[in-house]
Amino acid sequence: MKMVGEEFVDRILYYTFVWWPARSIVEKSIEKRFDIHSSGSIVLLESYAPWKSHLFQLEKDLKIEPNQIKYILYSDNSNTWRIQCIPLSEHSFTNRLSLPAEWCGVRDEELSKLSGIDGCIFVHASGFIGGNKTREGALTMAKRALEAAGESNKKLKV
Repeated sequence: MKMVGEEFVDRILYYTFVWWPARSIVEKSIEKRFDIHSSGSIVLLESYAPWKSHLFQLEKDLKIEPNQIKYILYSDNSNTWRIQCIPLSEHSFTNRLSLPAEWCGVRDEELSKLSGIDGCIFVHASGFIGGNKTREGALTMAKRALEAAGESNKKLKV
């Protein structure tokens, strides 16, 4: 019972001090997405927050058409940046728009050369996440991925 009690308290503290406050971080980032890219397809978190459940709920609350937001960018624990594809639904393994297939499974300088983007670290073999040494590099990866898919010039309804 002691272990269950400790786990219960741990969950309550997490939801109170981490998960719930993250909602406002994600909401502000969604509201600023057109400042990041004119398509509104890229959300940039200024500070990391558990985002996935909030994003899907906020899309409903803010009446954002499904599948408009394609990528989320955030800094990881090592002060590098990640570009993560938004899945079709909260628990889906299918992306709204994966990173370009030719980047998948490629790392470091080889990826930078292939993509024409400095500071690349990796793109996962499945194309759901990638990394770059800088915020600007991750943002450029997102923009180039949109361009490659013909999505960069589409204006989206809010």
